[in-house]
Order: sequence, then C-alpha cells, then structure tokens
Amino acid sequence: MKHVRVLVLAAFALATPLFPAVAADNEITIARSVSTTALDPGFLREAATIVDNIFDTLVMRDEDMKLVPGLATSWKPIDDTTWEFKLRTGVKFHNGEDFDAEAVKFTIERILDPAANAPTISYIRTIAGVEVVDPETVRVKTNGPDPLLPTRMSRYPTYIVPPKYVGEVGSDVFATKPVGTGPYEFVEFIPDQHVILKANPAYWRGEPAIDRVTWRAIPDGTARVTALLTGEVDLVENVPVDLVPMTRESQDVDLVQVKNGGLTIYLGLVMKEPPLDKLKVRQALDAAIDRKGIVDNILGGMATVKGTQVGPADFGYVDIPPTPYDPQKAKELLKEAGMPDGFAIKMESSHRYMKDGEVAQAIAQQFGDVGIKVDQNVLDWSVYTKQLPPPGPIYMLGWGSTQTLDADAAIYAIMKSGEPYSTASIPELDELLEESRRIVDPEKRKAVLEKIQKVAAEQVPLLTLYQEDALYGKAKDIVFEGRPDARIPVFDIRREAAN
Repeated sequence: MKHVRVLVLAAFALATPLFPAVAADNEITIARSVSTTALDPGFLREAATIVDNIFDTLVMRDEDMKLVPGLATSWKPIDDTTWEFKLRTGVKFHNGEDFDAEAVKFTIERILDPAANAPTISYIRTIAGVEVVDPETVRVKTNGPDPLLPTRMSRYPTYIVPPKYVGEVGSDVFATKPVGTGPYEFVEFIPDQHVILKANPAYWRGEPAIDRVTWRAIPDGTARVTALLTGEVDLVENVPVDLVPMTRESQDVDLVQVKNGGLTIYLGLVMKEPPLDKLKVRQALDAAIDRKGIVDNILGGMATVKGTQVGPADFGYVDIPPTPYDPQKAKELLKEAGMPDGFAIKMESSHRYMKDGEVAQAIAQQFGDVGIKVDQNVLDWSVYTKQLPPPGPIYMLGWGSTQTLDADAAIYAIMKSGEPYSTASIPELDELLEESRRIVDPEKRKAVLEKIQKVAAEQVPLLTLYQEDALYGKAKDIVFEGRPDARIPVFDIRREAAN
C-alpha cells in the first residue's frame, strides 16, 4: 500500500499547483469533484453543498434529521391549505438588508414565476402563493393539502434571498455574487477553480469556528486524494473507490463513509422517442443490466443495488427487488417488441458520479450483448447540467431525497410528465403522483407512495441502478461526520488543536 501511495503522489507532484502544506487553524479547504456553475439557490442544477453555507431556510434539520427552527421560530397549519410561519427577528443579510416576511414572499414567488423557468420548481409546485401578515409572520398558501410543506421549507429552492439586492444587481449577478443570511459570506467565485467564503461574525446561531473556507474544484479523483494526503486540502468529497483502501489505511487522513448517503444513479429514458415508447423495449433494457456485477466489480461494493429511486430512510419507501440480470429475457422482450435484431441508440453521461465512465461503458457493452448498439456521448458536467430535460434519449443521472427524507422528492421531479427533469410519460403514474401530494393522512399517503413505486417497477419510466455510499476523506485534525442528508455544514466543522 505504501508503494501505491508513492506512485499516486509522484504522478501528481508536478501537475498539482502548490499550496501551503499547513492551513491556518481557523481556515479550511474542501475539494469537490465538480466545478460550481452558479450560486443562486433558486436555480440550482447541482447539489446545494456550497449555497447551504451561504443561505438559511425557514426550517432546518438537526444531526438526527429532525425538523427544527431556522429562520422561522415556529410553524403551524391554519387550515387545510395554509401554513403560518413566525419569523426570527433581528436577522440581517450579509449586506445589511433586513430579513423579514417580504423576503420570504419574494424568495418563493420568484421560483413560482412561470417566466423564470426555474429548474427547481418541482419541489414547491404545491405552493399557490405567500401572504405577508406582518414583518414577522407569513402564511404559505398551497393548491391543496400539503403535509410536506414544512419539509419543503428546509431545502432548496427555499433558501431565503434578499429582495432589494437581487432587484438591484439582477439574477445573473446574484448567481455569481450571492448574499444570504447564513454562517458564511461570499468572497470570491472563479469558475472551474474555487469559491471562497468567510465567516459571518453576526450570524444568528453564533460566530462560526472556521473563519474562512475555500471550495476547490479538483475533478480528477486521484489528484483530489493526493491534495488531501499532501495537506493542500483538509476535506474531500467523493473519494474514488479505487483509493478507499489507501485512504482508510493512511496514518495521515481518515475515511468517512456514509452507507447509502449518496445519490441513487439511474438511466433516464426519453419516452417520447421511439423505440423507448414501447414498454417491452424498456423492460428489455432493464433486464440487460448486470447491476450487481457493476456494484461488485466496478464500484468495489461502495453502493447498493436498488429497484426503486426511493431510499430506505425515506417516508413511503417499499422494498422493490432490483430487476434480475437476464440477457436472454431481454432478447425475448425485444423480439416481442418487433425488434429481434435490436436497434441503435445514443446514451449520454458525464464525469460526476462514482466511476461513471466505466459504469456507462459496462452498460453499453451489456446492451450490445442483447443487440442494442449504443453510441456513447460523454459531456462535461457544466454542459450536461444545462440540458433540461436531458435529450438522451438514454442518459445517466443521480437523484435523491437526501434533504427531504420523503419519497416525493425522490420520484416526483423525475417521473411526473412535464417536470423539468422528467422525460417519463405514464398517465397512471402522473395521477398517482398528484394524488400523493393531496393526501394528509400519513398511512393513506404512504400506501399511494408505495403503489407509485410498484407501478414504476412495472412500467419502467427509468432504469434505477444503485445508490452510492457517500465517501469523504479528511485530515486527522478535522472534526467532521458525514450526514444522511449529504450536507457539509462548515458551521459544524472544527479543527482540533495539535497535541
């Protein structure tokens, strides 16, 4: 193992820019596998990892994933379609602008505006509008009963933004120079390089222990781990599965693994494109994939094969067995679909998830084994995320409900016809998905969510593959524990004093 580490370090010694080997006690650097494209929480096309440290939501989740007060001190239903939130007083945005009810109204309604084409609208589409009662009270109106409304207020796109500042600079500038109420203030954003934040000394929860945090984009996994081992960074996301043993055994760093803490990877299918409009073709694709072989042989067991997009910790989860790998059945289904000789199709992927290049190649080979000729197209992540809906007609994407812990977030946005990220078109699913958002009784709602997953398993609107584990690497003196909701709250990170 020492030889492996030496080779890794040698390979990147000249290619990696030089940074101080020892960070200041109150500064940290975090390496990410993707480059940030924008920082407007209402229009994200990527994980909210960075903006989560700049902005606050009305409701938060604690370390036990329970909903707790954030910018709202309390909330309650007024009637079947109205929730009232009492707001925290004395909070200011980083530019000195006051946080109040008008800011809440502005935040939500800018996402609901049809002209905005917000890619995040699926999460709050149940909201009809926001009423300002007084500066410290808002009432959120919904189109029907919505028991998930407080949960929707705990994640993007409901990070509260400053109305005056956004109005003055415009949305484009705001996306590159954001202002929030969170524990960290924006300092600098250089695309494809880094985002730098500094502590907000007036933060309402108290002054953060870390004064400054730099988020560096290091797409190459080996370079990312090398930066950790050489002390250039203090924490890394997405440790490559090949480097897990070395990271785990290192005396200088720790591996932090959160089982099922990552996204659920799937292949989206543009169902309006023939032959994906045929059920038997979609079923053939499903049966042609050796999920267990991919997880065991490519991902090193650092993922869990799944038959549903919903996670085990999500409300409404039902254990759907993964589709068995059966290439002979796939061939028979193609024959029944009138395509005994298979067909040719394009499949798009990017470099964002665990060994996704190798996974996409393996799946293309498995499709080829049953007569489906795949034209692979690998795009840069910054390009890939701008395609809504993805053109495919087969495309790889990761999704999850990590910040909501409810089946709704895992399935609605990617299975409901017409949603920005959905390329599915199954009327029965559409009806069930809408019904699930109107039911208040938990047991009845759970039954509908379970039925949705069973119908999806039968109708195959997409091809669920596996759920990744979250894999982080950290310096020994960094106090950090991975969370089930995949957040990296720098406010909770500490650097231990040297002995």
